[in-house]
Amino acid sequence: MSTRFLTLYWFAREEESGEPRLGLSVPKKAVAGAVARNRIKRRLREVWRARLEALPPGRDYVLIVRPGLTEAAEERGAEWLGERVDEVLGKATV
Repeated sequence: MSTRFLTLYWFAREEESGEPRLGLSVPKKAVAGAVARNRIKRRLREVWRARLEALPPGRDYVLIVRPGLTEAAEERGAEWLGERVDEVLGKATV
């Protein structure tokens, strides 16, 4: 699933139990500088933790940051970032 700022892949695990796991990919082309890449990863993990209970168990997710997300998230804040994650997760559950 893909949106303007994020791409999401999900995979079913063999074991059905266990909370959903997240893998993050923040390419250097999308976010220049290690400090900025680590900052957006921390922010995305925080947003992810808030949504864990709503996700089905037994899945692995990979969230890929696309160019422009970091700048937009800095301008618009954590709530906006959460809405972008909800948007891509909503597409994945449909």
